[in-house]
Amino acid sequence: MNLAARSIARNESDLRARIDALGPWFHNIDLGGVWTAPDHFLGDYPGDKFRRFAASLPEDLTGKTVLDIGCNAGFYSMEMKRRGAERVIGIDSDDRYLEQARFAAATLGYDAIEFRNLSVYDVAALGEKFDVVIFMGVLYHLRHPLLALDLIHEHVAGDMMIFQSLQRGSSNVTALEADYPFEETDIFHESGYPKLHFVEREYAHDWTNWWVPNRACAEAMLRSAGFAIETRAEDEVYICRRSEMPYAAYGPGAVYPMKG
Repeated sequence: MNLAARSIARNESDLRARIDALGPWFHNIDLGGVWTAPDHFLGDYPGDKFRRFAASLPEDLTGKTVLDIGCNAGFYSMEMKRRGAERVIGIDSDDRYLEQARFAAATLGYDAIEFRNLSVYDVAALGEKFDVVIFMGVLYHLRHPLLALDLIHEHVAGDMMIFQSLQRGSSNVTALEADYPFEETDIFHESGYPKLHFVEREYAHDWTNWWVPNRACAEAMLRSAGFAIETRAEDEVYICRRSEMPYAAYGPGAVYPMKG
């Protein structure tokens, strides 16, 4: 092995050691030929999933601002920066994920991405609206999922939201009337009626999986929170646009103390 080859091998060994020290990783990210989670139980995740809906996103985000909520190790934050976004902020409430994200971004030359420890419930503290909000893989981990959507709409969503949630139950969507009489009960048994399944203990060995919607419920929650679904880009992924709150005439939306 010549000197150059030994240097490359040593650098890869050092990189692998740093990756292992920050593990375990949920995002499998290619750090110059060294992958962060090559044995991921979902395969090349989230890369495989992203490739199925990437064409639905703008290829050029020049001049746009992006907020990645629940950024994990920063896969989507870095993809938005790669597409030319002027400013990208990734937030998560897990310091280990944030450390992974900062390391991955620095390794790949995306040092300009800002990563902060912040809950979705406290997004008002950011004090600005973003052109693109990414809210993927978070909703079902929340005790108060509809509140989170309300807060995103009220405080940070400026235009586009990329949304994904785990879904279980029927994928049917029943066309519903605007109102039903009190005596009507059969509609609730329809497979395509919006249903939000509550997980009392654990699901998939994860105690943070609290609520799992069916497809009809995921779509209904988005509309209820003031997001118009533009495209169902993948089975669980929706490209939405901020719109008017459908029940704004009845009073204020999300009520939650602002932090900061």
